[in-house]
Amino acid sequence: MSAADTTTAKVPPVRQSPPSGPGAGTPGKPGEKPSTRAGRGGGGIPWLLLAPCLLVLLLVLGYPLVRLVTLSFQKFGQPQLWGFQEAESAGFENFSKILGDTEFWTVVLRTVLFTAGAVILTMVLGMMIALLLQKVSGWVKALVNIVLVASWGMPIIVATAIFKWLFDADYGVLNWLLSRLPGVDMIGHNWFASGPQGLAVIMLLVVWGAVPFIVITLSAGLTQVPKELEEAARLDGAGAWGVFRFVTLPILKPIIVMLTTLSVIWDMGVFPQVYVMRNGHPEAEFQLLTTYSFDRAFVVNDYGTGSAIALVTVLLLLGVVAVYMRQMLKIGDVE
Repeated sequence: MSAADTTTAKVPPVRQSPPSGPGAGTPGKPGEKPSTRAGRGGGGIPWLLLAPCLLVLLLVLGYPLVRLVTLSFQKFGQPQLWGFQEAESAGFENFSKILGDTEFWTVVLRTVLFTAGAVILTMVLGMMIALLLQKVSGWVKALVNIVLVASWGMPIIVATAIFKWLFDADYGVLNWLLSRLPGVDMIGHNWFASGPQGLAVIMLLVVWGAVPFIVITLSAGLTQVPKELEEAARLDGAGAWGVFRFVTLPILKPIIVMLTTLSVIWDMGVFPQVYVMRNGHPEAEFQLLTTYSFDRAFVVNDYGTGSAIALVTVLLLLGVVAVYMRQMLKIGDVE
């Protein structure tokens, strides 16, 4: 046999074994995907697995939310609470009362400013610490992570008590340290004599408790940034800021959007820090939406108005969630 005959020889086709099982002899239509038993009736399995979680959410959040909406449209005070009188329908009277009150809008503005300051400070500090942790040795990173987890797991009441002692007018450590500086005399300075200073202290307390979660999450996200892209950016002449802006930041954008949204929701719902820091009686300059709603409901005993304020707060938070979902959908479309 010649070389030409060898190269032109045809290889016999491999015989395929016929499919086995019921329905194997029925030929399918051209272009039709074969149906599988696994796909039949499998649409209800995810809902079955989610049923316990949905039931818990319905019990824990569903009834209180329905009760909140009901009370916000009723005239409900202490006589109705004790059953001496029946609850009366107030329509939109509670909402018109709070929306026409200048004090309510002052509290809304104060809450927005407080939330914005706390979120910006939390995200900036969290990003800086997360970036610094990428440059240190392993044992330093482990030590910092232990400290972060310990501070994150500290109960809010304990952390608030510590901050009250740090900023105390008579025995506060901060006043003593600042007074050691040349030309500075902070002995006896009351940080809670004015609303802005007092809220700044409370903001530091909120940031101190929120930064660990931000740092840990961003540190996990930074491990997913390809080193090849950073090296390519440096070879193209980008500095540290350029690498962060054009490489790191776009990759971390979904995580940053998620963390920012969660921080806004948490910081708008701040209650125990203000309540405990002011010994259970926040002054008018310290009122946020949460404490203002609590004050109207349980101090003034006007549960209808307090519920209306709480419902407005919920609607504002739903607006934040809507913005978050829109941003995540945009990121998904780009990807």
